[in-house]
Amino acid sequence: MNIYLKELKSHRKSIIFWSIGVFLMVVSGMTKYDAYSSSGQSINDLLKDMPKSMRAVFGFSDLDLSKVSGYYGMLFIYLLLMATIHAAMLGATIIAKEERDKTSEFLFVKPVSRSTVITAKLLAALTNIIIFNLATWISSIALIAKYNEGKAVNGDITLLMVSMFILQLLFMVIGSALASVKKRPKTAASIATGILLLTYLLSIAVDLNENIDGLKYLTPFKYFEAKNVMFGGGLDPVFVVISLILTALLTVVTYVFYKKRDLNV
Repeated sequence: MNIYLKELKSHRKSIIFWSIGVFLMVVSGMTKYDAYSSSGQSINDLLKDMPKSMRAVFGFSDLDLSKVSGYYGMLFIYLLLMATIHAAMLGATIIAKEERDKTSEFLFVKPVSRSTVITAKLLAALTNIIIFNLATWISSIALIAKYNEGKAVNGDITLLMVSMFILQLLFMVIGSALASVKKRPKTAASIATGILLLTYLLSIAVDLNENIDGLKYLTPFKYFEAKNVMFGGGLDPVFVVISLILTALLTVVTYVFYKKRDLNV
């Protein structure tokens, strides 16, 4: 039994729907940009009277929304939320599904170790997030090219997709680690999503209050902001290293605790 292929097959419909969803998100965003641009009034002028708190919540920050690159930078936070929610839920459910579906006995009577099972499941989850990332990248490149009248931004978009992939990996293993540690793994997906939303709200709080800027290290949504990646010199090596260390540690947690736990059959 090829566990990797079985997992890919079981998540096939899900990744198709998520990919369609992210494509429609990009289409919707760029269509709105075209409508604003055609109106003859600057988007920046339309939004300049909006309170700072509202601008932070909606991701406008300091971006120049009159340019397609700036508008996409605003749109990126929503794409990133979709990507990380998908990754966190996938990481949790792909580990917990055997106990949820009562198929643990069937799987673990096979001559395979738990480490082999975890590796196959994580590789299948990795494949899914790569597909999601590629769907986002291709959609973004194609649709921005349609509306962009300035310099090409393909390189900037590619950097954003790299940063998205790093955070997808991080939230995937947050989900898998929770599913491995918890005695009731069915709840791991909701807890992982809750952690994600809390860190997103923390990123908004940091934007609103400069006195708590040090808390940006606690929220992955401050690691690779579009305004910094696209207009501030690319990926910050410090945040890349932090993300990779956390990903490695949580991967170890997934293996160690899943190998030790008593499965609910």
